[in-house]
Amino acid sequence: MTEDINDVQTMGGTTLTTSLSHGSGFYFQYAVMIIGIVGTTANALILYAMVASKQHKKQLLIFNQNALDLCSCVLLVVIFTMKICNIHLTGTLGYWLCMILLSENLLWISINGSTINLMSITIERYIKVVHPKWSKKLLRKWVRCSAAAFAWIIATVYSMALTFSTSAVIDGVCYGYVIWKSKMAAVIHGIWNYGSFFLLAIFVFIFCYGKILLVIRRQAHVMASHSCPGQSTSQSQTQSSQIQSNIIKTMILVSTFYVITWTPSSTFFLITHIYSDLTLVDTVHYVFMFLGFFYISANPFIYAMKFNPVRRVLVGLIPWKKSQQASVSNIQTKH
Repeated sequence: MTEDINDVQTMGGTTLTTSLSHGSGFYFQYAVMIIGIVGTTANALILYAMVASKQHKKQLLIFNQNALDLCSCVLLVVIFTMKICNIHLTGTLGYWLCMILLSENLLWISINGSTINLMSITIERYIKVVHPKWSKKLLRKWVRCSAAAFAWIIATVYSMALTFSTSAVIDGVCYGYVIWKSKMAAVIHGIWNYGSFFLLAIFVFIFCYGKILLVIRRQAHVMASHSCPGQSTSQSQTQSSQIQSNIIKTMILVSTFYVITWTPSSTFFLITHIYSDLTLVDTVHYVFMFLGFFYISANPFIYAMKFNPVRRVLVGLIPWKKSQQASVSNIQTKH
């Protein structure tokens, strides 16, 4: 949009009132593009580090999480570049550009898939720590692969069905998720979406990680009570326990960050479904969406800081760190 617009449209019984200004919308789109570029670079580096450290096989769902976030960041750049170009949509090509890209259909496939996958990671950690006997039977490779595929498939089916039934090209402009058969349909979808992709995620995070922390604390007390001054656990057990602990800490941080950044946007999305005649304050809407997109971009930095195998590979990519490591290895060779 290149000028202020106040537009009220009634479609299928649902009234949508929007207020778009050149200022906030213009700067928001460029800010989102910057987030997308930073996130694309960061997520690509994390994926490389996971492959280089061979963690992509051991931590398949975490690898899938970063793959989904990478797709989200790439799509942010592509979609908002097209929006800045303000393309006038006509014919079959215009229709498909709206349904697939400009409606943010593909973007929300990767975002919703990321949420589903994050819950799968949490459940996987819960079974592994709280029910270790079950984990040997349940957490097999084909189960993890199925969980990773499930996130992509469910998110794709849901987003495609929603986009094609509630979006349209009107006067050369793409309107996504605004055409509802009735107000009741919009309200039901808003409540279902909020419960499925936000409240359910919070419940899974709190329940699973709460149980995990209780088990870890109990195990720590047991180990402390049975340890003697001259005894120590084996190095392999200690290393395995430390890796598991670091992964759990990383995923708790990622889950907490998800809740903090997506709460405003998810709540705002629900409110606009219930109060369909609400005038959307564009600045508020952009701030809330910016927080959600910021999560996608900032996520890989958490892995870089907290996930040791990934961090070691990334540190090895720094030029001066390489020279330091080479010097240390030369000194050790001489001695």
